[in-house]
Amino acid sequence: MATRRTTKVSARVETGRGVFMISVAAELAEMHPQTLRMYESRGLIEPKRSPKGTRLYSQQDVERLRRIQEMTTELGMNLAGVERVFELEDQLERMRDKVAALERRAGRLQEEIAALEVLKRQVKAEIVRYEAPAGTALIPVEHRRRPEA
Repeated sequence: MATRRTTKVSARVETGRGVFMISVAAELAEMHPQTLRMYESRGLIEPKRSPKGTRLYSQQDVERLRRIQEMTTELGMNLAGVERVFELEDQLERMRDKVAALERRAGRLQEEIAALEVLKRQVKAEIVRYEAPAGTALIPVEHRRRPEA
């Protein structure tokens, strides 16, 4: 009696890769394909296109469609409100990127300051004030300007 072997195969698909046709994406997002097309025409969703022009939706697209459904049905938002939420989220993400870049730059500058402080201690450079001995001048008397009255 032969034993049967089963092999488990799993595939990971990049979440941004368009793999679902419109009917599958609509079913996964629990909406009618026509609703999905309307969201696309409003610019709320941008599916990838196959070489022949077929709409291909990614897992990210399906999740976005679910969010749109949640905002419109559960939160009572209209599509203009949904658009504004997405705009603000994009703006927030750009600001986060800027803050992260500024924090990296500040870290580099702090490292540079620390290195300069070490160098300063090594050189032990001090500014010494020069005071001319009494009766001597750095500028000869004949070259001094006389105050105008």
